Formats: sequence, structure tokens, C-alpha cells
Amino acid sequence: MRTTIRLAMLAALATLPALAQPAAPAPTVDVAIDTNAPGAVIDRHIYGQFAEHLGRGIYEGIWVGPNSKIPNIKGYRKDVVAALKAIHVPVVRWPGGCFADNYDWRDGIGPRAKRPARINVNWGDVTEDNSFGTHEYMDLMELLGADAYVSVNVGSMTPLDAQRWIEYITSDQKATLANERRRNGRDKPWNLKYIGIGNETWGCGGNMSPEVAASNNAKFTGYIRTPADMGTIKVASGASGNVGDPNPFTEALMKDGGRLQALSFHYYAMPSARGPKGPATGFGENLWAQELSLTLKLEDYVSSTIAVMDKYDPQKRVPLYVDEYGSWYDQEPGSHPGFLYQQNTIRDAEVAALSLNIFHRHTDRVKLAAIAQMVNVLQAMILTDKEKMILTPTYHVFDLYQPFMDATPYKATVSNATYAYGDTKLPLIDVSAARAKDGKLYLAIVNTDPHRAVTVRTALTGSATGRILAGAAMDAHNSFTAPNAVHPVAFSGVSEGGKLVFHMPPMAVAVVAVN
Repeated sequence: MRTTIRLAMLAALATLPALAQPAAPAPTVDVAIDTNAPGAVIDRHIYGQFAEHLGRGIYEGIWVGPNSKIPNIKGYRKDVVAALKAIHVPVVRWPGGCFADNYDWRDGIGPRAKRPARINVNWGDVTEDNSFGTHEYMDLMELLGADAYVSVNVGSMTPLDAQRWIEYITSDQKATLANERRRNGRDKPWNLKYIGIGNETWGCGGNMSPEVAASNNAKFTGYIRTPADMGTIKVASGASGNVGDPNPFTEALMKDGGRLQALSFHYYAMPSARGPKGPATGFGENLWAQELSLTLKLEDYVSSTIAVMDKYDPQKRVPLYVDEYGSWYDQEPGSHPGFLYQQNTIRDAEVAALSLNIFHRHTDRVKLAAIAQMVNVLQAMILTDKEKMILTPTYHVFDLYQPFMDATPYKATVSNATYAYGDTKLPLIDVSAARAKDGKLYLAIVNTDPHRAVTVRTALTGSATGRILAGAAMDAHNSFTAPNAVHPVAFSGVSEGGKLVFHMPPMAVAVVAVN
């Protein structure tokens, strides 16, 4: 059995892109899984997405219109819809982002040819024709089987405007707004699972102080209502880890924000909110180490935010939603200014995996997350170019991690081994473990070192099989000419001394099922 497993592992690794062989023996890292202390279930909504009217995220990325030569389902790209359904996207936040803070929902209803054209003042000053609006978004959620998460405009509109939009979406009565929806082609109300009460109210959502933001949230939540049996959750616009100390903002909302049902938090792994952020490709090891170090800061922000929430809500009734997170680099040279289009590499796969592992460690509070963004913007799952489409390394991580949806996590303790570059030091190996709904124990293993293979030794017995994602270079990525340069391949553990061991190549993410 040992020989068979080892040969299977070697055969799988042989299909990976050529990787530099380490000059010294691979270091060994010990991992202990405590299956006697299960945590709160990993909510599947942690694997959510974010789609803003930004660049080619909506138009060209998701929506091409029913008359497009690109194969579509009533205007939605067939290839994109199929890819999103394949990873069982649980929720999509829309329409923003900063776009939401200037959005008038009435611009996006009624016959498309009669909808007004507006200027997207936040993202490139381009014309927004509003051909993708409420009906298009809500119908897409039904097509994907995903929950709807609508962010209402609290920055430039009133509570009455917000309430009327929600009534238009959710009412089944014979009232004016519901009847208007029926005339526009939708008889039954849609199910609206989440309502974002604004977006980044500390910034583009109104430049509010913590106290004003808390008061504003209390006011809007008091006016916005949905049918009681719909179970809608209202999400307060929370703090950001990229703008000063987030704790005072969290404190104000927890103390004076009204009857909070959920609180959001935003964090991007970028060195500065203003100024150069570094390229998405063609970077050196200093930027590899910096990006992963910035990603791991998310754990500190989540922990400190939870500590503040625990002060006011020790029963943990209010969940934390990290509904914007991910990598943010300088946009691709030659792309439209303000479109935030960037390539996606094996480095971004590690950003995604490390972030998801962080969420798995805080499931008592973190119940939803939304990576930014779904298509063609920032750390995208999918990139498109006219009729072409590619899946990114980040997409492949979300695919690998599917068994963790609604799984029961266990604490994983990793021995103190580090990857270091200059003054930057990171855990060499990061691990998440959980019992999935199929009864199997799954491990997610991340090797942060771009050069060294690592032997990961566990106390587990049996066999383990799964898939691994790795690259031949730190900026290995898929392109429209080489769409499968980075993709998962089969991977197995080996039995050594009766214990499961995993030989992880450099800069790799693996998910395996232990039998």
C-alpha cells in the first residue's frame, strides 16, 4: 500500500509544471488535528462573491445582452454562468461597492431601451446604460441558485427610497410598487436574503464619523422592511482594515447602531490605499512575501473586530460578514483607467486559500464573505475577452475548497516553521481541517514558500487523495492563449510509519480527503 500511494503521488506531481528542485532536503512540518473539539459549522456563504458596476465586471463579464453573438442565456454569458454554477456560488453582493452610493434603483427597471444613461463617477467616468438592473440581477441569482445580497444607497438617497426599492423586490401585495414590478415582467416577488445598509459609510458611502454611521444605520434599518417570513438579514456597513484603526467604528455600530442583524468588514491585501500597489505579474520575491504577509493581517483584524463585538454581544448573535476582501494591485498596463483589471496568479491562489482558512478559524462569528470581485475586476474568479473566457487560479481554489461548505471545522496546530524573505516572516505551512457532509475529513494545505518543497507530517492514518494547485513561477497564471497553464491535478498523501505524510511542492495549495 505504501509503495502504491507513493507512486500515485509521484505520478501526480509529474503532471505539475516544472518546479525548481530544492538544494537541501525538504523541511518537515508537523500538523496535529484535534477532532475532539469541533467548531461552529463553516457557513457556505463564506464562499460568496461580489459584483459591482465597475469596469467589465458586469458588462462583458456577466451580461452581454440577449442579442449578443456571444452565447448567452437571456443576456447572461453561458460560459460564465456554467463556471459559477460549477463552484456553487452561494451569494453575490450587488450593485456595489462605491457604485451603490450613487445608484438610483429606478434607473434599472422598466424597458431597457427606455432606461436613462448615467455617468459612473466612481469608476472611470464611463456611461452606465443601466441595461443590467434589479430584474437582471435577481433573475441571475435564481439562475445560479445563489442568495441575493442588495446594497441600498444610504449615501445620497433617503430611507424612503430604500424602502420603496425593497418593497418593489419583495412585496406580494396588490400595491403600486408590486404592480409596477408585475408590469415589468415579474409576477411573484423575489426572495431577498441580505440587505446591505449602505457601503463603506466611513468613505465613499457618506464620509461619516462612527457616531453618524451608527445613527444612520439605526434609522435606515427602522424603515426598511421585508415580509417577516422571508428571513431577510440587514447588514450594517462596518469598518475597514485599510483605513486607520477600525475598532472605534465597530464599537460605535455595536453600541448605537440599532438592532444589528449583521456587521460587515472590508480588507484588501494591499500596501497602501493610495499610491502604487505593485504589479500583478512580473514581481519579485519581495512582493510575493509582502502580499502573503498583508493577507495574514486579515486574521488580526478579524480577531480584534470579534473582540469588540463580543463586548456588546457575548452571545454572538450578530454575525460578521467580510464582504469585500482580496488582492489589489496596479491595474494591467493598457487597460482602461479606473477599471481595476488585473491578472491573477498562483500568488492570488495563496491569498484566497489563506483568507478562507482564516474564516474557517472564526466560524463562531464569520458567517459570510465576498471576494472582490467575481469577473474581470481585482481578484477575479473569471477573466473574459470578447468571446473568450479563462478561469483564474483563484477560481481553482474556490473549486478545491467546495467540500468545506457547511463542513464542521477542527483546530489544526502546525509546528513553528517559517518562510522568511528579508524582514518578512510567515508560517511555512497553513492548514485547515473539517469534517464534510460526506463524512470524510478534509485538509487544506498551503505552502507559502516559493522555492522549498515541504514535508507535512500528520498523526492521521489511512489514505488521502485530492487535488493540488501549483505553478512554475511566482507569477504563473492563465492567459487567453494558455488558459490551462495553472490548474489542479491529482495529489495523494503517503503512509510513512503508519502515519499520513504530504510532500508539498513550493507555492502550492492542496485539498485532500482522508479515508
